[in-house]
Amino acid sequence: MLLLARHGETDDNVAPLRFQGQRDTPLNDRGRAQARELAERVAGLDPPIASLWCSDLSRARETAEIVGARIGLEPRLDARLREGWRGEWEGFLFDEIAARDPERYAAWRAPDAEIGFRFPGGESLAEQQARVLAAMGDAAEAGELPALLVCHGGSIRTMLCRRDPRGLAAFHTFDVPNVALVPFEPEELR
Repeated sequence: MLLLARHGETDDNVAPLRFQGQRDTPLNDRGRAQARELAERVAGLDPPIASLWCSDLSRARETAEIVGARIGLEPRLDARLREGWRGEWEGFLFDEIAARDPERYAAWRAPDAEIGFRFPGGESLAEQQARVLAAMGDAAEAGELPALLVCHGGSIRTMLCRRDPRGLAAFHTFDVPNVALVPFEPEELR
């Protein structure tokens, strides 16, 4: 089994929401406390976590380091687990983008938007999904299961879309709170 975990909270994860993307924003104090709670949750798993992987962005890396210290594993960094590259929108509040770029913002929020939407100067969700899937596949092939992969809300949502008949058009329907754990079986990666 592979467990995808979202990193702990950052200041960009609280209202008003900001397009964080691949900006390297650190955990805040609440995020560190959440990471410790996640560490306790996974420390009690049976069978125990055999390998620990994480995005190289500091919010995921720090979360994984806190978990790793509790379960005795060193995180393996993998940039493919990063959040989606939101391009020109990174660092801006959602409301700012809605006001500055209303047509594209509306296109992104539309129910079927993710099928062909590309963030201006960034990547599409299909590209994000492909790289996260590749990282998960490599973690599964390493054979050290169960594996915990600490990544990002958007990365997890792209993978949840693989389970939904609507595919990436379901992206906005999933809620992935900080330090959520989402299990995947290796067979789901095919």
